[in-house]
Amino acid sequence: MTVVRVRRSAVIDAPVATVWALLRDFNAHDRWHPSVATSRMEGSRPVDQVGGVRAFRLKDGAFLRERLIGLDDRARRLTYCILDAPLRLDGYVATLTATPVTDGDRTFVEWESRFDPPAAEAGRLMRLVAEEIYEAGLTALQRRFAGAGGAVRPATAMTRPAAAVVAPIALRPLTAAGPQHAAFETVRTEAAPPVAPVTQTAVAAPNSAATGLRDAGAARPWDDGEPSPQWGARPGREEDGMDVFTVVRRAEIEATAVSGGRSADDGPRALAVARSAESLPMQGRGEGQGQGQARALPSSGRPVAGAIEAEAIVVSRHGGPEVLVPATVSVPPPGPGEVRLRQTAIGVNYIDVYCRTGFFDLLTPPAVPGMEAAGVVVDVGPGVTHLAPGDRVAYACPPVGAYAAARTMDAALVLKLPSAIDDETAAAVLLKGLTAEFLLHRVHAVRPGEVVVVHAAAGGVGLLLCQWASALGAAVIGTVSTDEKAALARRAGCDLVVVHGREPFSEAVLRATGGRGADVIYDAIGRDSFAASVAALAVRGHLVSFGQASGPVGAHDIGAFASKSATISRPNYGHYTSDPQELRAMAARLFAVLAAGTVQPMIGARLPLAAAAEAHRRLEGRETVGSTVLTV
Repeated sequence: MTVVRVRRSAVIDAPVATVWALLRDFNAHDRWHPSVATSRMEGSRPVDQVGGVRAFRLKDGAFLRERLIGLDDRARRLTYCILDAPLRLDGYVATLTATPVTDGDRTFVEWESRFDPPAAEAGRLMRLVAEEIYEAGLTALQRRFAGAGGAVRPATAMTRPAAAVVAPIALRPLTAAGPQHAAFETVRTEAAPPVAPVTQTAVAAPNSAATGLRDAGAARPWDDGEPSPQWGARPGREEDGMDVFTVVRRAEIEATAVSGGRSADDGPRALAVARSAESLPMQGRGEGQGQGQARALPSSGRPVAGAIEAEAIVVSRHGGPEVLVPATVSVPPPGPGEVRLRQTAIGVNYIDVYCRTGFFDLLTPPAVPGMEAAGVVVDVGPGVTHLAPGDRVAYACPPVGAYAAARTMDAALVLKLPSAIDDETAAAVLLKGLTAEFLLHRVHAVRPGEVVVVHAAAGGVGLLLCQWASALGAAVIGTVSTDEKAALARRAGCDLVVVHGREPFSEAVLRATGGRGADVIYDAIGRDSFAASVAALAVRGHLVSFGQASGPVGAHDIGAFASKSATISRPNYGHYTSDPQELRAMAARLFAVLAAGTVQPMIGARLPLAAAAEAHRRLEGRETVGSTVLTV
């Protein structure tokens, strides 16, 4: 397999807001790229809707389709992939980023991609992308913003070291008259050699043992006897479209290479991931091809003493459910303040989909996804006093790495489970339950007699919110998409359920409350429901926007909320769960209502870890109710 990475950049003589306003319009490239003749958004979707597909024709008659798989207005970055093209650019994923230049009101634009062309055509296709697409487009942007006949300003030259670079391919030198774009690396790697380190590591073929674990050279510390081809599908309109992890400390998700043992201050640990050509489905393959188990290559570096091997699921590259492939990870022994776990049940959340598609920058492929799991402590590192080997535990937090039979992590993030809560329940409820706890008790403290609206009331978080809010004495109104989900919401304590499409939910809320409106609305849908949610609020009502399954809510005039003295919140999971003492207090409250039966989580599906791709397909297809659990 040939893996090609191309990067080009240029300085645009215009403010970053102006340049980004053009670039973020996914259907605007026919207005600035000289090769594009016409373009349209399929299904008349908005031009900034993640999952939207643009179908366009080049001036030479070629037809292409590309999907938007990530759009971040804060970072001014969009990511897209090719669905159909006349050339073999298998696995093509590209990113456009706009950054302000500090020495003037200008913008640095970087365009980069990675793809897998046929080996015999790698040089030609690499040059085509670099020159005819990127250089031509960046030159056109420079000229557009320089004005007719204006000068094109050369870009500042920059370089970056390439990870695992093998056999670099030299590009044709740019002439003095041509655009002076900064050439980041363009490389070819054969048979996908080890790339940048990740949180846990694919090192060998998956183990077929029932436990999913193998000894990696040291004494065993314990012994226990079709994916969708669609790329980066848009998050479903409801059912757990939360983006509660949008802000985390970068240090929590970056990893460093390990080449043997480590000292107490070496930082997070990881090994280099290796993968084979057979592990990655290729664009253009027929159904069922390239979808077998990953056959990972031997790991690089010396083995870590005391490490164990475990089954895992790895995101091989950003994309659709098919990029989730089986592999084996090497799990190191715990260092100071750490704990090693044997995991038995893993929670599936929409944050995992966002990580897989690249919509959230919490995972750099190849890497193990997942934020939530339950299991048993194998061993603990120095300084860990609240846990001991054999304890049943669970966690729901970054960094990613939960889709594995075992992992090593910061012990402060791990909670001891009470005997009344089994592993599957913990994996199904912890992240969603902690979310419900801070939404109902900290973001807005629900009081008896208040009117509470819960969007996506049949989703994992929605069902918990409805039950808990009802137990707190609130009148609960839920919104759902089908009659079947309406029945679930009623059983969860909703006094009134509104089915989307039957009538505007804001009208139903105002009618049910005699025109007063809701005291608090919990909204994980985002763009499609935001305006109606504001309309359904009571005077001094509180809109809690904690997700964007239908897309970002966009910019709004704050003065418009003055007519109701409305409060708008955008809580972030990490900001409410980062303090270990506060986290334990939240978990204690959650465990108490679970033990009492006040809140009863619903596990809608149980699938083996190897079926993670199917779990994601169902979640994105809005085929799930309640929580989905992967079993080990």
